[in-house]
Amino acid sequence: MSNSWYGLMVVGGAIAIALSGCSNLTIDQYEATAKTIYTWQVKYAIDLNNKSPRFETFASTSLINRNGIKPMGAVTGPDDRGLWWAALPPRPTVDEVEQRKKSGERASTPELIKSVEYQFSYPQGDRQVTLPTNYQVYRQVVKAYPTRTPLKLTLGVTDKSVEKAELVNQ
Repeated sequence: MSNSWYGLMVVGGAIAIALSGCSNLTIDQYEATAKTIYTWQVKYAIDLNNKSPRFETFASTSLINRNGIKPMGAVTGPDDRGLWWAALPPRPTVDEVEQRKKSGERASTPELIKSVEYQFSYPQGDRQVTLPTNYQVYRQVVKAYPTRTPLKLTLGVTDKSVEKAELVNQ
């Protein structure tokens, strides 16, 4: 068998596997969450310009946004992505930063990292399925949820994530 023929078979098989791993599903009961997180982080290294420094995380706060509705405990928001945020965690003190230094290391100035974790939940039989998702799916739910408009979901490979949500015209 020639190498080019073998290469086509491998690529074709990979495409078939990728396409068969995604499912579509239409649902009318759902919830999307966006967990907004603030975390203080400090970089440690002998040379802070090093390409592989060590990172330490300090205090963190988080807040769960559900379907775009302002959550209790929100201090700021909505931001330019429609998300609400908790109060800032306490900044690490110089003593806390120095305690985590190893011999010969230098520490960067503490940096406040913002991150968001998106999830999508829906009932399936007698259980609730919760899968990771993305900002675009979260925003579709925010638009659809007030009227409970059904959504057509595209699930990821082996149905382990929600990749896309589209409004279903009724």
